[in-house]
Amino acid sequence: MAVNNEDALAPEATRGFGSRIGPDLGPRAAAAVVLGLAALAAAWIGGFVFLAFWWIASVVVLWEWQRMVSSDRLMERVGAGVLGVALAALFALHQSVLGSAAALVLTAGVVGWLASPPARIWAATGALYAGALVVSLAFLRASPHYGLAAVLWLFAVVWGADIAAYFAGRLIGGPRLWPSVSPGKTWSGAVAGALAGAAFGLLLSAWSNHVDRLFWLGLATAVISELGDLFESALKRRFDVKDSSNLIPGHGGLMDRLDAFVAASVFAALVATFNGKGSFIASGLFQW
Repeated sequence: MAVNNEDALAPEATRGFGSRIGPDLGPRAAAAVVLGLAALAAAWIGGFVFLAFWWIASVVVLWEWQRMVSSDRLMERVGAGVLGVALAALFALHQSVLGSAAALVLTAGVVGWLASPPARIWAATGALYAGALVVSLAFLRASPHYGLAAVLWLFAVVWGADIAAYFAGRLIGGPRLWPSVSPGKTWSGAVAGALAGAAFGLLLSAWSNHVDRLFWLGLATAVISELGDLFESALKRRFDVKDSSNLIPGHGGLMDRLDAFVAASVFAALVATFNGKGSFIASGLFQW
């Protein structure tokens, strides 16, 4: 994408507010609001609607990943992945950890086998990545008492971290976080994002008796979400693409929008599983 060379070379301190924020803010904000409202509505409704919403999101992520790594037998790989992820999601809806895990592993194996030999590991990993999104969220949302709170807490942490990192990175600037992978990300943005994510998470968990622990959990989850963002940036560098697709104005593909959320939701589900008490894991995020 062409840029104005003079603006690109100008010191950050001498640029205007608008140039430091960037012209993509409007489309990014509009897309984020639409997607965010849809996600909130699905979370509020819960049940099969919630599962279907995130299954569709996982299917799109699966398609974007598979087309990124290889065009060989793309439709067959996506078709196998769609069915396998649906099966894993249904197992998660019924709280079957073994069923979900087996379905994801089988799906990854089939998708990898359908790919050309150089892309098999990447194709299989993409099936696991996409499936892990809907499975982890389904397990968390299933709790009748803590499910909605767990999902809203995740939204607060990840969205808070993303928004703070975006503005802090552009307004404060400073050393780059990983220039060879994601030149636009800075240490100032990463630190501000992690702290903001933890703080926003606390706003939705102030009723808990373990606010101090939830702050550290929110901080860890925010950091994991930022690592998820970097992982997707590294993946795109590996396959020499700018965006996972062009579905969303200002964001590129859905995977570009959900990269941080995938990592955070899987991490939260794992923490909740190991700390959970009773039949549903979501309590493990709030009861210590």
